[in-house]
Amino acid sequence: MKVGHFDIEQDAVEPFFKNGYLLSCHSTGRAVYIDPGDEAPRLLTRIQDRQLELMAVILTHAHLDHITGVGPVIKHRKVPIYLHEEDRFLYEALPEQGQWFGFSSHAAPPATHWLEEGQTLTFDCLEIRVHHTPGHSPGSVSLEVENHLFCGDALFKGSIGRTDLPGGSQTILIKSIHSQILPLGDKMILHPGHGPESTVGEERIHNPFLKG
Repeated sequence: MKVGHFDIEQDAVEPFFKNGYLLSCHSTGRAVYIDPGDEAPRLLTRIQDRQLELMAVILTHAHLDHITGVGPVIKHRKVPIYLHEEDRFLYEALPEQGQWFGFSSHAAPPATHWLEEGQTLTFDCLEIRVHHTPGHSPGSVSLEVENHLFCGDALFKGSIGRTDLPGGSQTILIKSIHSQILPLGDKMILHPGHGPESTVGEERIHNPFLKG
């Protein structure tokens, strides 16, 4: 998908069908990978086929399904790994998270940079603004690139992220959505961690969790 100055490539595979996103600049082929999970081998093949230069891995949060692909990506190319520090405890417990779901998971490579609210990351044509949107997890962030928001598991089409895992809070999540995501404007396109894309306007009107 070509949008603005960059391309968005998305993939998801079983068992979690979690969306991984590859953003790459039209002019230079430099790219970042948001939330490498079990789809990582497929998106790594696209990186190689298109001869993209991967610049960074950026994580919206550190639940199992959003980080299992970090190791394979870093094995392909050693790049910085960005994560909000409040999710460090989850990131460093990847093997234990695997056990919760009956999977065997190896420890992820250490995160190298901590994301902060209001921070802007620049990778060639990609300017990525960080919004701290806790509630699904303490360190959940949403990543704004032009009129696109990669919102992890904070907000889905017609739903919101689960809050029954360690560090989750529905009260905090709803507050995050109202204070950080809805003010971005109705035309903001939402790319969630699971399921189809939406817009802020559509969710403001139709999402039952945002009523009242």
